[in-house]
Amino acid sequence: MVVLSVLLLLPLVGCLPFAFAGYYGGFDSGYAHATYYGGSDASGTNDGACGYGNQVTGYGTITTAVSMPLFNEGITCGACFEIRCSNDGGCLSGEPTTIVTATNLCPPGSNGGWCDPPKVHFDLSEPAFSRIARVPYGHVTVSYRRIPCLREGGVHFSINGHTFFNLVLITNVGGAGNVVAVAIKGSHTGWMRMERNWGQNWQNGGNLSGQALSFQVTTSDGKTLTSYDVAPPNWQFGQTFEGLQF
Repeated sequence: MVVLSVLLLLPLVGCLPFAFAGYYGGFDSGYAHATYYGGSDASGTNDGACGYGNQVTGYGTITTAVSMPLFNEGITCGACFEIRCSNDGGCLSGEPTTIVTATNLCPPGSNGGWCDPPKVHFDLSEPAFSRIARVPYGHVTVSYRRIPCLREGGVHFSINGHTFFNLVLITNVGGAGNVVAVAIKGSHTGWMRMERNWGQNWQNGGNLSGQALSFQVTTSDGKTLTSYDVAPPNWQFGQTFEGLQF
């Protein structure tokens, strides 16, 4: 059973981060910069600051690291951006666009200083960069906008940790894509708030062994999805389960 509502978890959410230029709208009237990393197969993008691990398996090769103003302490992980190469000699003809998922942080002090605050920067995977620009150029100016994420299947919940420490990685989130609040419920408990550990890993200190698990996930556009009994009572740490989708 799924319940899709708006701001159902207001006590958990607080202020939702709508600070992106062009949130679900037109391209930013200003500009940003883009470089690339990770190799032609994007394998070097794995194990990033969002906690996705082998993100090529989960999100494919068309992803991006973002500078600190966009990363927002991990809140932006999972969000989708449309990037347009513009007004630059390195752009492919027609100023094409590509749609990427934010999966990593481009930290300050990176080569060239492009990710130093307060710069807005996209360090694209090489496959993503090659869709909009000539790879030998290495750096281009871009415009960008937030767009809804389209995902196949349901939201994924990967359960790690140990008794009294449940660490849940949430991936494959549609709609806004980035999660800002999570609650968990055992079959013998009420709803319990989870805290962000890092990236899109969320933690709770309850002993939920032997109970079916349900989840409420709230994204940055204020929508909440409730998926009941996602994991059966005999779930084990290290397993991944699929809920429903926004």
